[in-house]
Amino acid sequence: MIIEVENLKKSYGSLVALEDLNLSVAEGEVFGLLGPNGSGKTTAINCILSLLDYDHGRIRIFGKDMAPDAYDLKQDIGVVMQNVAVFDELTVQENIDYFCGLYVPDKKRKKELVEEAILFTGLEDYRKFYPKKLSGGLLRRLNIACGIAHKPKLIFLDEPTVAVDPQSRNKILEGILELNRQGSTIIYTSHYMEEVETICSRIMILDKGKPIATGTKEELKNMIATGTKVTVEVPIFSDALLPKVRALPGVISADRQGTRLHLKSSKENGILERVITFLNDEGIAYSNIYAELPTLNDVFLEITGKELRD
Repeated sequence: MIIEVENLKKSYGSLVALEDLNLSVAEGEVFGLLGPNGSGKTTAINCILSLLDYDHGRIRIFGKDMAPDAYDLKQDIGVVMQNVAVFDELTVQENIDYFCGLYVPDKKRKKELVEEAILFTGLEDYRKFYPKKLSGGLLRRLNIACGIAHKPKLIFLDEPTVAVDPQSRNKILEGILELNRQGSTIIYTSHYMEEVETICSRIMILDKGKPIATGTKEELKNMIATGTKVTVEVPIFSDALLPKVRALPGVISADRQGTRLHLKSSKENGILERVITFLNDEGIAYSNIYAELPTLNDVFLEITGKELRD
C-alpha cells in the first residue's frame, strides 16, 4: 500500500476534528476524500503529511512510518493545498523553478522538469507573468505546477478547483487524470461530488471528522435504498393525488415542486412504466420525463440526512 492510516484521531481541545480514521490507498489509485466544508478532509491530509500533530494513530507511506523529518519519503510527495501558495514577486516560470529546485538539485534535469510542468498545465503563454496578473483559474494551474513539477509518486490535491471557471476546472481535472496515467497515485479532496464521481477510483465520505462510507462509486450507491429518481413535468396536478403516487410499488418518496413531480424509487425495475401508467389512468397531462440514477449526494443524504453541500 502507498498509504496506510490506522485509528487516526485529531482534536483541538474539546473539538474532535478526526476520529477513528482508517484508510488504505493502493499504488495507482485516485482516492477521493468527499465531504462538506469542515468534515475533516484538510485535517486528514495535514496529519498524513505530518504537518499536524495528532492525538493517536499510525501513518505509513511507501511502507514506512511517516514523521515530520521523514525527508526520504517527502521527496516523492507532491502537495497542492486549497490555499494558493506561490511567491508574488516571482514570475510563473520562476515560481515553478523554485519549488522544483527544492527536490531536484541537478540544474539540467530541473530545467527539463520545469518546462514539462509549464506545458502540462498550459501556462506556456504566461511564463513571464506575475501571479497577481493571472486569473483565478490560471493561478490554480500555477499552484498545481509548483506541486507536481518534480514528478512525485504520490500527489495530494486539496480542493484544487475551488472558485475557478468551468474551463479551468475541466483543464485541471483532465490534468489530474493524466498525472495518474503517468504513474502518480492521487489523493483528491473535494466537496464537489461530480468531480469526485468523475475522476476517483475509490471514495471515502467524511462527515464531522468520521468516515461514514468507503468504496467505489458503484459500491457506495449500492449501500443505499434509493434507485432511479424520476422527474415529470405535470402542468396541472392535484396534491390530493400524492398519496396515490407514493403508494405505487417501488416508490420511496414523491413530492411536487411547481409543475414538476419528483419521485425516488427503490432498486426495483419498471418504475417509469408504473408512473406513466398511473398518469394515463388518472388523465393527467405530462411531458419531459427524466430518469436519473443515484448520485454520491444521494448516498450522503440517505446516510446522514442532509445535503452534501450544506
